[in-house]
Amino acid sequence: MAGFPVTFDSASTLSKPERPAEPRGDAIRIRGARLHNLRNLEIEIPRGQLVVVTGPSGSGKSSLAIGTVFAEGQRQYIETLSTYARQFVGNLPRGEVDSIEGLPPTLCIDQHPSSSSPRSTVGTVTEIHDYLRVMMARAADIHCHQCGSPIRQSSAERIVASIEALPDGARALILAPMVRGRRGKHAEVFEEIRKAGLLRARVDGQVVEVDSLGELDARKSHAIEAVTDRIVIRPGGGGRLEESVRLALRLGDGTCQVSWLDPTEESGDETWEEAIFSTRLACPRCNVAYAELEPKNFSFNSPYGACPECEGLGWTEQFDPDLILDAGAGQLSLADGAVVAWRDLTAAARRKRLAEAVAWLASRKIDERTPLARYSPAQRKQLLDGDGGQWPGLVTLLEKERATTFSEKRAEVLESFRSLVACPACDGSRLGPQARSASIEGRTIIDINRAPLSNALEFFRSLEFEPSSRDVGAPLAAEISRRLEFLCDVGLGYLTLDRPADSLSGGEYQRVRLATAIGSGLANVCYVLDEPTIGLHPSDNERLIDSIQELKRNGSSIIVVEHDADIMRRADWIIDMGPGAGRFGGDCVFAGTFAQILDAPESVTGQFLSGKRTVRRPETRRTADSSHAVELLGASAHNLKNIDVRIPLGLFVSVTGVSGSGKSTLVQDTLAPVLLRHLGRAAPRPLELQALRIHGPLANLVPVNQRPIGRSPRGNTATYSGVMQEIRKLFASTREARARGYTASRFSFNSAAGRCPACQGYGRQRIEMNFLPDVFAECPECQGRRYNYQTLEVRYRGHSIADVLAMPISEVCGFFENVASIHRTVCALDDVGLGYLSLGQPSTTLSGGEAQRVKLATELGRNPGGHTLYLLDEPTTGLHFEDVERLLGVLHRLVDQGNSVLVIEHHRDVVAASDWVIELGPGSGDEGGQIISEG
Repeated sequence: MAGFPVTFDSASTLSKPERPAEPRGDAIRIRGARLHNLRNLEIEIPRGQLVVVTGPSGSGKSSLAIGTVFAEGQRQYIETLSTYARQFVGNLPRGEVDSIEGLPPTLCIDQHPSSSSPRSTVGTVTEIHDYLRVMMARAADIHCHQCGSPIRQSSAERIVASIEALPDGARALILAPMVRGRRGKHAEVFEEIRKAGLLRARVDGQVVEVDSLGELDARKSHAIEAVTDRIVIRPGGGGRLEESVRLALRLGDGTCQVSWLDPTEESGDETWEEAIFSTRLACPRCNVAYAELEPKNFSFNSPYGACPECEGLGWTEQFDPDLILDAGAGQLSLADGAVVAWRDLTAAARRKRLAEAVAWLASRKIDERTPLARYSPAQRKQLLDGDGGQWPGLVTLLEKERATTFSEKRAEVLESFRSLVACPACDGSRLGPQARSASIEGRTIIDINRAPLSNALEFFRSLEFEPSSRDVGAPLAAEISRRLEFLCDVGLGYLTLDRPADSLSGGEYQRVRLATAIGSGLANVCYVLDEPTIGLHPSDNERLIDSIQELKRNGSSIIVVEHDADIMRRADWIIDMGPGAGRFGGDCVFAGTFAQILDAPESVTGQFLSGKRTVRRPETRRTADSSHAVELLGASAHNLKNIDVRIPLGLFVSVTGVSGSGKSTLVQDTLAPVLLRHLGRAAPRPLELQALRIHGPLANLVPVNQRPIGRSPRGNTATYSGVMQEIRKLFASTREARARGYTASRFSFNSAAGRCPACQGYGRQRIEMNFLPDVFAECPECQGRRYNYQTLEVRYRGHSIADVLAMPISEVCGFFENVASIHRTVCALDDVGLGYLSLGQPSTTLSGGEAQRVKLATELGRNPGGHTLYLLDEPTTGLHFEDVERLLGVLHRLVDQGNSVLVIEHHRDVVAASDWVIELGPGSGDEGGQIISEG
């Protein structure tokens, strides 16, 4: 067979595969695959090689790689478990395939985050944070979180003196901490307390007698302190106190805890104060002692490490000052209506609320008609947060009103002025004061977590340890460096360890998990990857492919669902599915090497790779009109370098640049919210921006991103696009439905009258997998049709409503050609390349690119008219070359109708088809954030 010397694109600098891809006898053999649109497929996938599965959107790529190969691997894994374990996870049904032979253990790294928990970060997903916690606990220098002084050891004499300094008459408990946050019954601890001659202990905050205490719950974490003495602070009690303290230090391994009640406290509630003293760690200035640092002190998922205010989330939900006050409130006074949250009230209610503020203003000698711009920063802060006296502040007044109002409408209005803001106690770091005060070579764990991964890698590579901590710290630093290097190799050096996992794009999250898989060192595994190049600039592809090749060198097999030409050039084997989408796909039209696909006439992919077909570019370009543009002045959020950006209106504009250069920050986080607010619509607070200027007409803004269109399997393409309501009305208008008295609600699978009672209208039943993600199996009662048999008996043109929802969108266009309200929207879905989807496709199964095109088509179906700006985030995600051409036709048609289109995009054909290009860079993270070219 011919080797791999082939003619490459002049634009590509990628090297050729390391060896010719000969199909070997060692292969995954699939027989009779029939999932979704697969047509009884029989195919062999070489093992130990990089195999790319490509083809038009909807041709069956994911059905083969994920729905068949990975699903069978998951089922086989469960069968290896013991009978006892299987009773907890259940049995997965065999997939729609006759047989799969030669399948190694499989891992799937797809685009869908496995956890939407706000506690999950890049550091926790990659397990780097776990190594970092141990390193900080064992090698960090501790400083007082109050004064910053280095922590020193305390002697027993100093501890006694500190206790004697408590107010006279204070009741105090002298405690020996013996267990802190550990699970178990701890019978040996209580036995040790008895041997020391002590009668009492404080268990989980309650003082109990040791002999009468029952058995603790071994599954829960407990805190146990032995009570060495109960005293009242009086002069002259030093001898007894010193003896109690020394016993507490002996039992508490050098740590003594004191709990006391101030006798001067007037409140009826007894509030005991706590202090920890240690012979090892104490601040000489503040007289504050610390327990010895442990890894859990650096975990924001542990009560011992989490910030007590935000409980480790890093943010709190509260009234946002930027939303409470008018955006132009600098020119308005309180009397003129600067408080937006009061504007919907009656005049009498506004006067009543204003009266409280006027009294405070008078005490500060401020006129109620003074514009807010003339308030000092301190006065503005007091206006919002109160002065600590009679004036509680606007935020407190609104919180009180929200808690006491009986009007649902008013409660909804108040809710719109709340947002998530960084926790003021920990400044969004999630950690408690003790963890924030520990540092290693001058850097706290917060500094490390907030640094770009590329900078963190340099820090850990250069880290040197003291001899006392070198044996522990050096191996940990080496492991952290290794994992950070993998993340940088897949083009994620601009991320930070504290970046929330649910804020990552599908491609970013997938590459984070890919780096974790590489770092795990597993060998002889089959990895299934779903478009790992999403969000990657072409210049970053080389490093990603090198990382994938690293998996192959460990003896693993890699199956990649991909459209990117660069990965295909480096692949050992290519499987091209097709020839079309939906019912026109499901076959393997080609299987072979890259060199062979270039000469395969039956492969549409090969025709584009060989240059025989190309994505058409417009013959003429639209020119920018200087009087029609949107200008952003002084954009400086995240890594943007205080840039001024001019975006022409009436054109097809692409914003491009390397991954992490600031594209999403500019478009999604700055431009979109500031324009939405300008148009009078609700939007999150725009990031740092000095000014917005709009030249020319702009009537509407349609932001179309890749966020899921729904998190419930009840949602689908029909419900999101709005055609479901029209279809239900249509079925309710049939003669048979009217005869039975069925209304449109009968044809909703959320209605108890019409849905299947077994699955409650889901069409599937959940199988809980305690040790694995839950699995959904088709409902045996309705066979996935969602409705009961009485509802399915109603027909429109010979089809039930379940039949219509199961139709591919391309067929639905013809089926409803005489129903304008449905036809317009489904044709828009077909135009953006989603004709292969069914109308009832659950929204949770759509990729980010598919979800975005559903949103775009929904907007197209509404026909909003001209002067609309469409913002799209990588709309080519998941699109084949042929589908990209169709999408470009739709976007250009929007511009021809008098609209503007702005896309964040890396696809070279899309950038080449644009009228105007803005490129950010030159690098990622701190090295990006500048406009390096436009025009």
